[in-house]
Amino acid sequence: MNAPRGALIALSSVLVSTAALDAQQAPVPDSVIEAMWVEGTEGSRAEELAQVLLDSLGPRLTGSPASDRASEWVVRTYRSWSIDARRERYGTWHGWRRGTTHVDLIQPRVRSLEATMLAWSPGTSGPVEGPAVIFPGVSGEDGLATFLGTVAGKMVLLSAPEPTCRPDDNWEEYATPASFEHMKESRAAARNAWTERIRATGLTSRELARKLEDAGAAAILTSRWSRGWGVQKIFSSWTLKVPTLDLSCEDYGLVFRLARHRQGPVVRVDAQAEDLGEVPVFNTIAEMRGTELPDEYVVLSAHFDSWDGGSGATDNGTGTITMMEAMRILHATYPRPRRTILVGHWNGEEQGLNGSRAFAHDHPEVVEGLQALFNQDNGTGRVTRISMQGLTEVAPHFADWFARIPTELTQRIRLDIPGRPGGGGSDYASFICAGAPAFSLSSLSWDYGPYTWHTNRDTFDKIVPGDLRNNAILTAMLAYLASEDSTRLPRDRRVLPDNPRTGKQMVWPTCRDGARRSR
Repeated sequence: MNAPRGALIALSSVLVSTAALDAQQAPVPDSVIEAMWVEGTEGSRAEELAQVLLDSLGPRLTGSPASDRASEWVVRTYRSWSIDARRERYGTWHGWRRGTTHVDLIQPRVRSLEATMLAWSPGTSGPVEGPAVIFPGVSGEDGLATFLGTVAGKMVLLSAPEPTCRPDDNWEEYATPASFEHMKESRAAARNAWTERIRATGLTSRELARKLEDAGAAAILTSRWSRGWGVQKIFSSWTLKVPTLDLSCEDYGLVFRLARHRQGPVVRVDAQAEDLGEVPVFNTIAEMRGTELPDEYVVLSAHFDSWDGGSGATDNGTGTITMMEAMRILHATYPRPRRTILVGHWNGEEQGLNGSRAFAHDHPEVVEGLQALFNQDNGTGRVTRISMQGLTEVAPHFADWFARIPTELTQRIRLDIPGRPGGGGSDYASFICAGAPAFSLSSLSWDYGPYTWHTNRDTFDKIVPGDLRNNAILTAMLAYLASEDSTRLPRDRRVLPDNPRTGKQMVWPTCRDGARRSR
């Protein structure tokens, strides 16, 4: 997922949601719904599938062999369930294979450091060691040039250190109010000073890193703390020739303090990586063809790619498994759908929704014939909110569907009516931009933002099996009910309000093609 997002709730949501919940007190009997409940609870494969995907296959960085391996497993799994599946190429991307990474402090004392090489980073040719130095404040081009003349063979520290690696809620619980405020003020001042230090060069941090590697730096050391215990944001490399490495909050602070106090820190790096050039990239598609309205589509949607600092569990392995398990339930209980049911496991979401945007661009017939799309991409928790995405006449359909779904699945879900169209937070945005009915199944946080979103701790143990199982059942039921609905979901759009920041009226998002190449 690109970023956790909030939502604006219209007053009318209370009225329609209440009506839907009232109807749920006596759910309409439906033998398919009943069979789905049994299949999804007693025969669930969700946790088993998640263990294979997250532990054995692992993270799915766009352009990596691991991503291809996992995609091929998904296709094989669908076919083993007698569901048609394929890999659909949409372009190419920077291919890269991660190897092992070892980073050690060897002077003035020995300590193995917690570090992750950033995605698409160059590796080293065997172990490399050198003194760690802080990027100083420099004055003008001459000052920068002078510093660049000193960095050959050195490990350059290029992030501001954190004054504390305790989360704010820990400070708030135990510190005095005055102490807590002093820490926050000191931290803000230090961050602002570091930002000004970089800005004074006239370069971004990425541009500066490339100047440093061109000057002979051995590695760039960074740290992007996620403001929770032991969590780091892991994104892409700044460099093309030498490694960019993220150190844990604690270890980066250690090395930074040693350098600042001139205590001679020396760091050894042994980082293995293989640049594979531009390689083909694919979406993974599975399909159950409709028997009555095959040119109308219900789409199950989740991005398949992930960052690779962890295992890509809650972003978005859980969404992937939700859709796989929903398709398994659908095939077992509703094998002859009225409309075509298609699942898209999109690649390249983390680089800008590239896979889903490319699919929407290449398949206008799906966008035109879309009955409903259900996307899941913000963590492992149970679904708690569904926005109508600015479509003014779709809420009655949800009210009718909810009247048929067991209250165990729907009683905590809030409908935002009419809501606003998402502009790019996840793959539903690739379809709602055209006014097609595409909805995000937003889930309970479980501290997703600080602890698992794009972090080194996004691993199998963070999933909540019961919520994952229930989300798959809910998705299967929504797909079935949308497929059987007697009418198409209307595409009437609301008039969007003014942007409170600019005072100008918001506009409906514009569709665009996904990037087809990384370079």
